[in-house]
Amino acid sequence: MKTVAVLSLLASLASAASLTLVTENFGPNPRNNPFYIYVPDVLPPNPAILVNPHWCHGTAPAAFSGSQYATLASQHGFIVIYPQSSPAQANSDKCWDVSSKETLTHNGGGDSLGVVSMVKWTINKYNADPKRVFVTGVSSGGMMTQVLLGSYPDVFAAGAAFAGVPFGCFAPAGNNTGAFGYWSDDCAKGRVTKTPAQWADLVKSAYPGYDGWRPKLQLFHGTNDEILDYVNHQEGIKQWAEVLGVGITPVSVTPNTPISGWTKSVYGAKGWLEGYSAAGVPHDIRVQEATVMAFFELACKGEDCFRWGDGEWCDAEPSATTSSVVVSTTGAPVTTTSTSSTSVRVTTPSATSTSLRVTTTFVTSTSTAAPVAGQPLWAQCGGMGFNGPTACAVGTCTIYNPYYAQCVPRTGVPIW
Repeated sequence: MKTVAVLSLLASLASAASLTLVTENFGPNPRNNPFYIYVPDVLPPNPAILVNPHWCHGTAPAAFSGSQYATLASQHGFIVIYPQSSPAQANSDKCWDVSSKETLTHNGGGDSLGVVSMVKWTINKYNADPKRVFVTGVSSGGMMTQVLLGSYPDVFAAGAAFAGVPFGCFAPAGNNTGAFGYWSDDCAKGRVTKTPAQWADLVKSAYPGYDGWRPKLQLFHGTNDEILDYVNHQEGIKQWAEVLGVGITPVSVTPNTPISGWTKSVYGAKGWLEGYSAAGVPHDIRVQEATVMAFFELACKGEDCFRWGDGEWCDAEPSATTSSVVVSTTGAPVTTTSTSSTSVRVTTPSATSTSLRVTTTFVTSTSTAAPVAGQPLWAQCGGMGFNGPTACAVGTCTIYNPYYAQCVPRTGVPIW
């Protein structure tokens, strides 16, 4: 009996899911990016796919062991792709190609095409759901997340970028063909600022003529990021808010979410863009797997889960005269001023909730105080080359560096 038990245990261990290097030809891969995959032992029909590119100086195995996604994949039945940067970068920084014309162009080449080939191979191999493909990464992986969403909006349903930069921010001026290993110190230090329309043009030029559905996005950034300046967070908000047509003024702001000291801002009535400012956090930002899982609905199974093509991703920018919600520093929403009655979504954290789905309520304001002139919360209010308003209608204009100042909440008082 002991022999049978031991053999049974060995068979179980032999079949246990593990990180695996894919060695067969998986399609166009111009930069020869290695492809690692984690496939749970038990998969539902048509499983979802999560792509998790690593950070600079990282590897696919490091990304695998550096987060809970593989464990969550086994619990909820989705596949995780762990791509690795090109061997051409192996003796340098192991960063992703986020600067070349090739990677920033749909089907143009570069690292992004190699990653998309990994996705298509996985869909075919495991009969995965082509409409439930997601991507998340930190640092260079956060940059690549935004590159993949911009260059391949027809492949990815959503992304979550931690401590990254906007799409195209690292591209050198002029001809960027073949600029695979380019490091933009100007972008990294927050010296690259553009209007929302200029940022959006970079995304739209990646796939000329594409006017289809766009993936939703979360952006996370620490305010004390010493490697990729926090300026890049607001520039990313400007870019994707314009691409999605939701406006740069948040419709809701929730402090201490998902953890103490972090502030969640939601842009657009449909919640297609979320920004998380982590107060005092450096570049080594903590991954929030539960928050990402909820946004992607990766714990969901069946036909009712979020997928590519769901809903109308674009909604009209709210009127400048309809600001209507206060979120106090404790996270409780209260009613405030407006020139007309309007309803907006407010998210409040729950100390007892363990659900991976976001719960929302609606608050209607009816009071009539006059609006204050100036920039909205989180908007740029100063810096070299900035010609816009320097006063804040909400919050205080805070200088981050000579190139960028932003309207941020006043400490200890309501932020709207």
